Amino acid sequence: MTQILDSPDIENGETLSLSESYNERIRPLLDTVDTLRRLGVMKEGINLPSIVVIGDQSSGKSSVLESLTGISLPRGQGICTRVPVVVRLQNCKPEERQIFIEYNGKKRSSIAESSIAETLNSVTEEIAGTGKGIGDTPVTLNICKPNAPDLTMIDLPGISRVPVHGQPQDMYEQISRIIMQYIAPKQNIILNVLPAAADFPACESIKMSQRVDKKGERTLAVVTKVDKAPKGVLEKVTDDAVNIGFEYVCVRNRVGNETNFQARQMEYELFTKDPDLSKIDKTMVGIPVLAQKLIEIQMIGISKRLPKIVKNIDVTLSKRQSELNALPRNISNSGEAMIEFMRLMDSIKCILHKLVVQGDIELFSAAPEMHCIACLHRMFESYSHDLSTAIEETPGEFLAEEVKLMEEAQGISLHNSLPHSVLASLIQSRIEIVSERSRDIAIRACEYIDKVVCRVIDSETQCYPLLHSASRRAFQALIDRKKEECIQFVLDSLQKQKTIFFTMNPGYLESQQNWQGLRKTFMKAIKQNQSSVMLKGIGEINLQTVPKGHNQLEAAFEMKMSVMAYWSMVKMRLADEIPLHLRFTFHQMVQNDIVNLIVKEVVGTGESAKMGDILEESPITTTKRRKLLQSVDTLRESKSTLSEIIGKLREV
Repeated sequence: MTQILDSPDIENGETLSLSESYNERIRPLLDTVDTLRRLGVMKEGINLPSIVVIGDQSSGKSSVLESLTGISLPRGQGICTRVPVVVRLQNCKPEERQIFIEYNGKKRSSIAESSIAETLNSVTEEIAGTGKGIGDTPVTLNICKPNAPDLTMIDLPGISRVPVHGQPQDMYEQISRIIMQYIAPKQNIILNVLPAAADFPACESIKMSQRVDKKGERTLAVVTKVDKAPKGVLEKVTDDAVNIGFEYVCVRNRVGNETNFQARQMEYELFTKDPDLSKIDKTMVGIPVLAQKLIEIQMIGISKRLPKIVKNIDVTLSKRQSELNALPRNISNSGEAMIEFMRLMDSIKCILHKLVVQGDIELFSAAPEMHCIACLHRMFESYSHDLSTAIEETPGEFLAEEVKLMEEAQGISLHNSLPHSVLASLIQSRIEIVSERSRDIAIRACEYIDKVVCRVIDSETQCYPLLHSASRRAFQALIDRKKEECIQFVLDSLQKQKTIFFTMNPGYLESQQNWQGLRKTFMKAIKQNQSSVMLKGIGEINLQTVPKGHNQLEAAFEMKMSVMAYWSMVKMRLADEIPLHLRFTFHQMVQNDIVNLIVKEVVGTGESAKMGDILEESPITTTKRRKLLQSVDTLRESKSTLSEIIGKLREV
């Protein structure tokens, strides 16, 4: 419940509302979040709830923080905050009072209150330079003192549209980038500091916060400098033209050399006696109210996020552990190196066997290009289709080639017999047409297997640069040789088909008979002087272009039918023989050749004694292992910290 403005306690010089804000459930939660932040859990992608303080330049942002912390922060003209400053306030006993600063893994301890501003300036210069530029490395200011509100806030550089002398021209863009980085996460509360005299909708800080929180559901506005422009403040905070979900708190900042106690006393009198400001509801005025609201908001936010933080840490820890387990074992001696080498060879052979021989796609279910048998089948299916469509019968020039060749072959063979030379010429011309396509399928299939095998070798050996290069070198020599052998096999197969005309396939006679059955239809149409005839499997023939009356016409037709019947056998042989040879070649490669050649390349060269060097992991793997170990340690410690605090909270 938000505490309204109280009169300062004159006797002890402290503000009661600040000291009474302490709750035994709040500090452990804040400590936990701070511990997680210090452990670096946010670098693991775990978002922690924070209160982010933003405001236009000279809006009174630093003065608000001074009033909440009770200590002096860097002030002056221009941008005072040049790096993100995590202000961690903690209520403690007088004897536990301490102030220290942490940044970049460094720590400055035993800082006196009077020198906080000076120390912050020194640290800022170390991070962002001595000029007027900014930096994105956060600095944590830890303040343990009696009667401090239990709060952790992140103070960001003030927003300035126009760079001044000594500032980079893209100053506004740099500041915007840092602010958006901190206010974009939905778990963060935005504390937007607005000067009373400003037009709230025109403030840059409002524009930025509305980009990530349009409805203002996680925004609390602090109206500063109300003593300088009291008129109209009531209307601004009640009309709420900019959607502030957590409402407004109006405050008076410390002026000149006032002590914190004096400042609170003046604030109390201002909001109780000023004719304009005294009309504002007392739950919306004063630093004590602001402190209490922030504590409540932070308490609710952390409690709400805690289960999700626990879950996210568990999920991330499991993921990092899996990544760590997936790394190769850390080799410490030559014996372990040899064991790991043989394991890798077995793994390569096993994976390639599953892909190339069995067609198992489980290992690469999300990578269709690695589904070997399916991909090869599509290549071979396309090749078979190419063989079928490569020779197009042209009805408009029907029998022209056959008649010409039959005339040239007269006298070579007996009368009424089909000359072998004509058959050979027609078959050979067809084979020439498909020769390039046949050679191309061998090249494409070998190149595809090359990519598949290299990907497997890469995935299994990439952590060991020397082994990886040796494996790729051995396989490259093998695939180059096999490609040449496959091309030669194709050329030999084509040459056999061009040289020897032979088949024992009963389908040939059946096919020939089917084609020959069309002869009667064709010759009948010729004798009847028909203009055209439809022949099944060929199409409509324009008989006006056929050389009628020629004594070789019927023999030419019979020759064409014989060629078409035999060509169907040739196509079948090529469509089976070449893919079968390629599949068998790849089968032999993965079963025997690849691993044997890698072993010979690595071990057979007399370098077995250097196996430890061969399996020396890459710097990338070493770095990745170190980072994963750090991540696992961080997440485990974070999980332990959360478990401990959750246990304590259940006891309260």
